[in-house]
Amino acid sequence: MSKVIITVAPTGAWPSKKDNPAIPFTPKEIAEDVLACWKAGAAMAHLHMRDDNGQGTMCKEKFKETVALIRESCDIIINLTTSGDLNATDETRMEHLTEIVPEVASYDCGTMNWSHNSVFYNTPPFLEKLGNHMRELGVKPEVEIFDAGMVYNSFHYLKLGVLKAPIHYQFVLGVPGGMDATVKNLVFLQSLIPPDATWSALGVGRGHIPIMLTALAMGGHVRVGMEDNVYIDKGVLANGNTQFVERAARIIGEVNKTPATPAEARAILGLGKPGGDK
Repeated sequence: MSKVIITVAPTGAWPSKKDNPAIPFTPKEIAEDVLACWKAGAAMAHLHMRDDNGQGTMCKEKFKETVALIRESCDIIINLTTSGDLNATDETRMEHLTEIVPEVASYDCGTMNWSHNSVFYNTPPFLEKLGNHMRELGVKPEVEIFDAGMVYNSFHYLKLGVLKAPIHYQFVLGVPGGMDATVKNLVFLQSLIPPDATWSALGVGRGHIPIMLTALAMGGHVRVGMEDNVYIDKGVLANGNTQFVERAARIIGEVNKTPATPAEARAILGLGKPGGDK
């Protein structure tokens, strides 16, 4: 594939300003950062929200404000998280989707131990409820894969009709509790998915560049941003998310490919028009 979708994940739920002061937290900061990343070549933005104390939140008002600001400024694909607050309920993980109707939202395809200090719950009843709700709204699930068992979970929900083909997978490698960010692991995971699926990959921390290069060599798409990495190089803090997007765009060019525009990314993923219109 000559067109590569760059997804930027600017905030996440865990990195703090102490980790990197450049991480955007407020709706205005996130929207301004996403606009700059769009100009640098990002076609999709995967969004988390922070509360006024900088903690991850599923507050629908924060999501609504941020998405409205982004939609006023550019046509980047909106991809909203359905996680990021370990205290969230099944309902608060979904209610922002109903009001905003993003084009894409995350679908974390299984429960796992998270960073050796907590549990990331995605129970079978919740995954059925979330998948059905997204299908009814016309929101495309981005199926998040942290280990191989989650790929097989996706086949179960595809068979049930909770998910529908073609699936879009996001391989998330390097989170403690999940699969390590190695080339062998990415090759293995990609070998499991259906041939009609689209996929993207990221490596947390030092696995960032090897996973990006492997994804590009294998015909996949890439995710970058300070949700996953606060350092642009060893010991060097990134000065913003645009640094990651600009570097990804340069590397994509070096392998004779081109960053996809939002319109091209919508065609690749089978999406409709911005704002949820199908």
